[in-house]
Amino acid sequence: MSLMVSPEPVPLEADRDGIMRVGGTRVTLDTVVAVFNEGATAEEIAQQYPFLRLADVYAVIGYYLRHQSEVDVYLKQHLASEIRATNEAWFDPAGVRDRLLARRSK
Repeated sequence: MSLMVSPEPVPLEADRDGIMRVGGTRVTLDTVVAVFNEGATAEEIAQQYPFLRLADVYAVIGYYLRHQSEVDVYLKQHLASEIRATNEAWFDPAGVRDRLLARRSK
């Protein structure tokens, strides 16, 4: 009997906003990477996020370790878009120029 080894897809899916989520859950790639980089093991991550399967956590960590530079670029872009969305929620960008010009003319 021989062992058949076949590649399995990484359990990462982009949602409609382009955010990478793990194993069909709402847990994001950046969450798993951040906790892993803080020193958590795959088992600890799976315990902390019970919706994640341990095998999926290992697969995501393996993917991150093999593609760290690409994942880091994604994480930086994702963080920048989150900051932009937060700022726009606090300060409506629509009409900023007009409001500034109106203040200037007073």
